[in-house]
Amino acid sequence: MASIVPDGWREFAAGNANSGAAQREIETLALLAELLPDAYTVYHAVHWTRLEHGYSVYGEIDFVVVNQAGALLLIEQKSGFLEEGDDGLKKRYAEKTKSVPMQMARGVAALQNKLYMRPGCRDVPIDYLLYCPDYQVRQVETAGIAPERIVDARRRDRLAIIVGQILPPGEATNPDTPRQVHRFLRDIVQLETDVSALIGRARGLVTRISGGLAHWARQLEFSPYRLRVSATAGSGKTQLALAEYRAAIDQGLRPLYLCYNRPLADHFQLIAPPGGQACTLHMLCDQRLRAAGVTPDFSRPEAFDKLLLEAAALPVGPDWLFDTLIVDEGQDFTDVWRDLAFGHLKPEGRALWLEDPLQNLYGRTPVELPGWVRVKANSNFRSPRSVVRMLQNLLPEEFQIEARGALHAAELVVLTYRDGAELTQQVKEGIRQCLAEGYKKADIAVVSYSGREKSLLFPYTQLGPHSLKTFTGHYDLLGQPLYSEGDVLLESVYRFKGQSAPAIVFAEIDFEQLDQRAVRKLFVGATRAMMKLVLVVSERSAKVLLERLG
Repeated sequence: MASIVPDGWREFAAGNANSGAAQREIETLALLAELLPDAYTVYHAVHWTRLEHGYSVYGEIDFVVVNQAGALLLIEQKSGFLEEGDDGLKKRYAEKTKSVPMQMARGVAALQNKLYMRPGCRDVPIDYLLYCPDYQVRQVETAGIAPERIVDARRRDRLAIIVGQILPPGEATNPDTPRQVHRFLRDIVQLETDVSALIGRARGLVTRISGGLAHWARQLEFSPYRLRVSATAGSGKTQLALAEYRAAIDQGLRPLYLCYNRPLADHFQLIAPPGGQACTLHMLCDQRLRAAGVTPDFSRPEAFDKLLLEAAALPVGPDWLFDTLIVDEGQDFTDVWRDLAFGHLKPEGRALWLEDPLQNLYGRTPVELPGWVRVKANSNFRSPRSVVRMLQNLLPEEFQIEARGALHAAELVVLTYRDGAELTQQVKEGIRQCLAEGYKKADIAVVSYSGREKSLLFPYTQLGPHSLKTFTGHYDLLGQPLYSEGDVLLESVYRFKGQSAPAIVFAEIDFEQLDQRAVRKLFVGATRAMMKLVLVVSERSAKVLLERLG
């Protein structure tokens, strides 16, 4: 088995990847780790910089494979679809198209220049490889990359073999060369960053501890299996859903995972094994209508309500019946949605209903599930204890939660603002404080208390030196959401529900009174943080909040 540097990537795989491309790279890393022999070391997310035409150019080499002799193979992975033309392969991003051969050439040149200036590394050979697991290159002669250096969808099962052919295990003629190469690469990936190690540890601890819910809840035996789980944020609902989903597939059955929030459905698709279906209820209805030859018109008034009604009128054939039904975010479902979901479950199938009343941001009446076995879990294993202690002072007695997080984090940071100008300054200050503590921009999410339409932050694409990564409202042909290019993720509390990040800057918190709705939004936003939470609160709301907290 190949060595992987830096470690902690398995914990990252069990956590929340930010995009489909990130998850695909983790899958590739797992493949290389398993199939390459121990003569190889694989470095991933190797950042490089170089000075070009007077500007500092930043980029990333996805994987660097090193053999025993210290020779390098750079692997550039391009997930999803590519564009082909006379001037070579291109990859379209949110707002621009980039040349793949040029990106790869820059990466190779940058690393060559740096190695040349490193003692003992001047003559290290460097080769390259393009890996596009989802796309089949049709015009290899105009791709701009040697055909033998392209592993596309047709040859993806042979990736490790081809890596070994291009870069044999080798044998060091000068023992100092591989030692200097590894030292060089370890300097680049900045292994001394303690916060990153803690993030990996936090993800691993949350997965293992809260995984207890996934274990004991599935030990209950009753027939028919109808289990309603009312559990707080960070208690392990996702682990339970994933365990139930995976168990069905292992038994040769078909599971269906349904939720309300599209980002949560996208995230579950990334972490779930193939063999079932994971989507929102609206996505399921859309698929059923299209399969019946009906194309939904989303431009008409009340299009989504009509989508559900039209889908409910269709007979449910065998292809749309599932052995296991998992409903997540059940607090967001109505009685009509409940009945529509249950219509896709075989009579003898298993049903699991997951909900958190405190995350009911839409004020919906809880659905009735007569005769179901009910389990409650109020222990939060994910959030810092300081965050949970704050929330304990805000929540009513019937919704109290326990602080069971394994990692102790610093006290909460509260920043106040008076107007829009101060708001942006304080958000930048929140990001700065996270960076100063060692978090990377990819570890930070800015979560807006406001919806996207009313937010003062979403019109911005840049806050000081930080470019903002936001959902464009569009999806690629693989169904993955498209985001604008940016360093720091910006999401609304509504879309980020069900997800988490190591560091959260919870911004635009503004309310006149701390009523039930305000408490629930505070709860959802605050519990997204795994390690650090910065609250950016209006002065009037901060006064109300501090009075309540004492």
